[in-house]
Amino acid sequence: MDIDSEQLGRALGPINEAWSMPAGFYTDPAIFAAERERVLLATWIFLARDDQVPKPGDYRAIDTTGGPVILARGGDGVVRTFVNACRHRGGLLIEGNESGNAQRIVCPYHAWSYRPDGSLAGCPDMNEAVDFDRTQLGLIELRTESWAGFVFTTFNTAAPPLIDTLGDLPDRFASHRLDEMRCTWTTVLEPRCNWKLVLENAMETYHTGTVHRRSVGTQQSHTVPTVGDWLCIQVTSGRSIATLPGTEPSFPTISGLDDDARLGTYFTVLHAACQFAVAQDCMWWLNITPLAVDHTRVEIGGCFPESVTQSDGFEVDAKPYYDRWEMVGREDLATLERQQRALGNVAYRPGRLSWRDDQVQRFDRWIAERLGLSAD
Repeated sequence: MDIDSEQLGRALGPINEAWSMPAGFYTDPAIFAAERERVLLATWIFLARDDQVPKPGDYRAIDTTGGPVILARGGDGVVRTFVNACRHRGGLLIEGNESGNAQRIVCPYHAWSYRPDGSLAGCPDMNEAVDFDRTQLGLIELRTESWAGFVFTTFNTAAPPLIDTLGDLPDRFASHRLDEMRCTWTTVLEPRCNWKLVLENAMETYHTGTVHRRSVGTQQSHTVPTVGDWLCIQVTSGRSIATLPGTEPSFPTISGLDDDARLGTYFTVLHAACQFAVAQDCMWWLNITPLAVDHTRVEIGGCFPESVTQSDGFEVDAKPYYDRWEMVGREDLATLERQQRALGNVAYRPGRLSWRDDQVQRFDRWIAERLGLSAD
């Protein structure tokens, strides 16, 4: 792996002495390959809200770092995750990010079919196969666990339970009652940049006065201590910042918010590759899927309390939120694409970090530890 040990040592030191990470951390294909195995496939991957597959037979095809999967709700009401591959010869069952409802998922290659619970329903011309047991040829199921309506999967059979990795996150967001929210909007962007740049950017407000000077403007934040595999900062504001300045939030503050939650919006990283932003009236996410060392899929999704989504004129009132989320996302990602190009310069050398980069460094340390990178 192409990492300068001296540069790495300076990057992992005390924040008031620290430098930024070496360029290879973002540009070396060997680093990316190691991250895939030791970080991304070893941890929990956020897939969707369970209200995005509300009825038996509902399904969603989702691309992940480990490959395409299907999230489906069976006839028993249970939400499961399956490898998106036919058990005959591995044909892709569902293309892209298609969603729908079906009592049978039919392979377009040889017409093998599967029920939403993953069991094999049909397999043409297999009557002469010796010792053929259809009960052993259902879709390959991955571990699936949920918290507050957010569905996660993992390719790691030995991963700790999801709730253990979340640590004190459920307590921090208890008064927001995220389980009562519903997803109402998503969009997907694909920047040509390393996935870690997206999450580093998500954990500091140092850039907002320049990158977002025409949108959200300058913001101030403070670090929130966490327990578990997650990071958190809070942008202080007496009102929700889920709409642009000058556009008043359309929806009321969630009733019963605790005193800390009323002070502003929390921005988090749920290791390894997801951000939840939790405001006084809503929440939105950035779900990061690394595609290559310099190519990332970013899904932005937004949720509101179910009671709000049922109000007259909801879609009109929600549009300023959607516009803000997409605008800020595009501003960030355009900047990160330029950063990726700069990091690829053979003469690039790291610079110094600011105290406002403390959570950027903490995120990078978490990754470096799991890659076994050290200054030695």
